[in-house]
This record gives sequence, C-alpha cells and structure tokens, in this order.
Amino acid sequence: MFGLLSRNSLRSSRHILLRRNFSSIEELKKTSLYDFHLEKGGKMVDFAGWALPVSYPDLSHVESHLHTRKGVSIFDVSHMLQLHIHGKDRIKFIESILVADVESLALDTGTLSLMTNEEGGIIDDCIVHKSSAGFLNLVCNAGCAEKDFAHISERRDAAVRSGLDITVEVKPQHSLIAVQGPKVASFLQQGIKEDLSELYFNHTALVDVWGIPCRVTRCGYTGEDGVEISVPDDAAVELVERLMSVSDEVKLAGLGARDSLRLEAGLCLYGNDINETTTPVEGALMWTISKRRRAARDFPGAEKIMGQFIAKPKTGKRRVGLVVERAPARPGYPVLNLEGETIGEVTSGSPSPCSGLNIAMAYVDSKYIKNGTPLLVQVRKRVFPATKVTMPFVPTQYYNPPK
Repeated sequence: MFGLLSRNSLRSSRHILLRRNFSSIEELKKTSLYDFHLEKGGKMVDFAGWALPVSYPDLSHVESHLHTRKGVSIFDVSHMLQLHIHGKDRIKFIESILVADVESLALDTGTLSLMTNEEGGIIDDCIVHKSSAGFLNLVCNAGCAEKDFAHISERRDAAVRSGLDITVEVKPQHSLIAVQGPKVASFLQQGIKEDLSELYFNHTALVDVWGIPCRVTRCGYTGEDGVEISVPDDAAVELVERLMSVSDEVKLAGLGARDSLRLEAGLCLYGNDINETTTPVEGALMWTISKRRRAARDFPGAEKIMGQFIAKPKTGKRRVGLVVERAPARPGYPVLNLEGETIGEVTSGSPSPCSGLNIAMAYVDSKYIKNGTPLLVQVRKRVFPATKVTMPFVPTQYYNPPK
C-alpha cells in the first residue's frame, strides 16, 4: 500500500498509519463511503484496522492541506466510535470515567475530555456532548474503540450493580463526516433551514441537511471552523455529493492532510502524543479539568494528577511545541539540551505547509518548557537547533460567540 504514496507524503504520513497484519485492503473494516472513495480515486490505506483514504488524485497532500485552510474539505471519520449514554444517572456515570465537568455543560453543548485510568494515564481523548434529547453523546478514537468500549462496559456493569440507572448504546448505522474550512458555514447553509451563525464551537443540533436527518456539531480536528455530521449510513454518499455540488471549492481530503492540519493546530494524536503512560499534566491538557472537578478529585487517577499539578518545583516531562531549523523532526527523534544531554523525545513532527517551518511536538524535562528556550533535535546522526514555542503553530479559527 505504501507504493501509492510519494516519498514526501509517506514520510509526513507514516506515523498516522496504524498497520496490522492484513493480507489485503479488502480484509479491513470499511465505512459506508468506501466505494465512493474508490470511485473518486482515493488511495486507501490501513488506519486502525479501517480502509480509509490517505489522499486523492486531484490534490497533493500539501495542496489538500492548504485548500482546507482557505476553502472546504470533507473528511470521512466514520471509523470513530459513537456512543449514546442514557439513564437518569448518566452524568454521574460519565463523570466517573471522564475528567469533564459534564454537569455544568449547557444543553446541546460539549467539550473535549479525557478518559483516565487509576494511575492518571490517558486511556483516550473523547468528545462528549450533553443532548437536550436526554442522553450523552460520546465520540472516541477508532484506534481505542475496542479498549474504550470494554472499559466503559465494565464501569457500566459495576454502576448498574450499585443501583445506578445507566444504558450504553453504540450508535449503529451512522457515518461521521467532518467538513472543515473557513467557507463551511456559507456552503452548508444552503442545505439547512436553521441559522448556522447561531451554532457555535462545540454546540450541536439535530437538523435536516438537504432533507436528511442529521446531528450537526460545530467542531473538528484541523483548527479551522467546521462541523462533524452524524448521518445515517444509507444517506452518507448523498450528503457528500450534495455538499460537493454546491461549489468547486468543496474537495475530498484524506488522512495525510488531516494529520498535518491537526499538528499545526497543536492537537494531539492518541498513541503518538498521549497514551496510558501520559497524565493530563504531562500532556499539557489540564485545561480539560474544571475547578470543580479539580477540587472534588472524583475522577480516576485524581490524586496522581493533582499531585503533579500542584508540585513545586515542577518536575517530570511536559508536552511542548518546537520549531526545528533546517530539518524536519520525526517521532522518536531525541531532544537534547545545549550540553548535548538527552532531555526528551519528539512525538509528532513535519514541515508546516502554512508557515514553511519544521514543527514538532515533543516531551521534554519540565526545566526546559519556557518559551524561547534553545534546544537541539537529533536527526539521525546530525543535530539541529530547535526552539520551544507556544502552540498552536498556526492560529485556530474556531467559531465562538462574540465577546
């Protein structure tokens, strides 16, 4: 399958392809858009056991990335695990699993949250929404789907035995389509009667899109304005075709562009930048834990996490952004201090199509997290200067209420 990629595209995309020992692409799981991707020339690869397009013939990886920043791109993210959690104790239950303050969420709004273990490690990063229809909507990463569902089911069974009213339902027969870019609202509005200017970042609504009943959520994984649309499987192709018929500026995009877009936005890729050995403190994700949840310490691993958070002086590793001179940094490359001592490791990295800089995320010793700190990155047998910088690397364009 790798023969389908250019050398540069392969290098920038290699770490997003989670390979398994399948004999052919036909043995992978397929989304409802699989045949559509093939018809459009999508180059299909194995991602977390799913056959998904890494690119399309009309745009290179870099061209697709830049197009998303100025137009509209459609990504098939139907491989994500979609769950509905019902029952009168659903909020108590979800807060026993996630660090989010779900109780305080307004109806039909949501947030990024973390599923933590008893040691404070991150089992997965998820999106949770509090629906006015009386349930919680949870979207989890495809690569973590099996372990997430097993973990949630085990916790549900224990909750039910203790007398809580909880039901967990996998959202069946629904695809998930991410539509990203600055012109999303103007194009999508043509198929929706409701006013999209009133749907802000991380807000969700049940609406008809060109007559198709969908859940539209203002969110995404690119740093741009955008939506994710949960649509019945049998209407997914029709929805995408409707969107593409609105304008030539609506293009299909694949995993390659999605990865470089999320890196520019400073967003983590589970398995690269966070995992079960990483805490929210180390991952620079304490903003996901509200003051109420911090005070209550009632989420898994709270004592470990809060102990790290309040430790003075700060110790341990931290996720940071780096700009590397003259050479792209790749996952696994060592980060050194100016004395040549190894003080960390790159977890994601590639050239930034928008800035032209070589950008990377890395974990480094907390002594080196001040902005502007000069560091070094070892690229094979050579060492190149690097600087610790603030993320995101490119300003995000989320659609938020006016202040």
